[in-house]
Amino acid sequence: MTTTRHVTRLATVLTGAAVLSFSLAAQARELSVSTVLPDAFPWGQAAEKWADLVEERTDGELTLRVYPNSQLVSGDQTREFSAMRSGLIDAAVGSTINWSPQVPELNLFSLPFFMPDEAAVDAVTGGQAGEMVFEAIESRDVIPLAWGENGFRQLSNSQGPIDEPTDLEGLKIRVVGSPLFQDTFDALGADPTQMSWADAKPALTSGAVDGQENPLSVFDVARIDQVGQEHLTLWNYMNDPLIFAVNRQVWESLDEAQQTILRETAIEAGEWEIAMTREQESERLAAIQERGVEVTELSDDQLQAFVEATRNVHDDWIAQIGESLVEAAQADIESR
Repeated sequence: MTTTRHVTRLATVLTGAAVLSFSLAAQARELSVSTVLPDAFPWGQAAEKWADLVEERTDGELTLRVYPNSQLVSGDQTREFSAMRSGLIDAAVGSTINWSPQVPELNLFSLPFFMPDEAAVDAVTGGQAGEMVFEAIESRDVIPLAWGENGFRQLSNSQGPIDEPTDLEGLKIRVVGSPLFQDTFDALGADPTQMSWADAKPALTSGAVDGQENPLSVFDVARIDQVGQEHLTLWNYMNDPLIFAVNRQVWESLDEAQQTILRETAIEAGEWEIAMTREQESERLAAIQERGVEVTELSDDQLQAFVEATRNVHDDWIAQIGESLVEAAQADIESR
């Protein structure tokens, strides 16, 4: 009789444990997070940091699974926002450049020579213009949570130093799939060639394109100098903030506590990544120079020549971006 009761109790305990285990498993939820670059780059590290913080703060109740290399959109980074908007992707740490075809307001950050330094970028993302950009994203059924940073984009090529617009004449430069980039390099006399990042390095290796533009972190980690890019011009012609965001339906399916954690951890991961990216800039530049890359730093007069050469591009794109947004950004910059 005692043995029977013992077995019965044991079965009850095991059943209860199984039910509890099933209940916890049912409560746990995994969200997909898309990024273009893996965690060898600050961009990918930002997404991984976000995932780590979310898992820690929710005790695993909510987890983020990071999918780098744009694998959720078959390598086409310009489709990332559309996929998130439609629900094929739950969340992303994405580039303002890559999302700009679907959110024209994001072209603000790609206006040539509009934001002169990091303080200007911070003034815009943290000011009225930043709020307006987030409102534009949210109006398209994606909830923006925080800012990160891919950095100022620099110009490299395999043909020779570039310190004036005429040096770009006829050079085939790989650019992302954004009409604003096409217009900018057309104005400089180059031959812009649109292709995804997945195709860029092979094209540089084969000589199908002469140059490319990317932040120092990408140039350094991807070892772009190994594919003939022996000349680098520091011109800070545009900045590429990153945005942490979530599909609206996914966001609304979360409870208030989960939403708070997701937003707070995104902000924390973004601040961490921005600081890290900026702190590493001088170290990366030194490493690039040590590998034999010729670095050209423009004087104020040389930089102004590029500004003048692209002024019409700036003026033409204001209407597409939104005059009120550009004016708000200008006011933010002037108030920094």
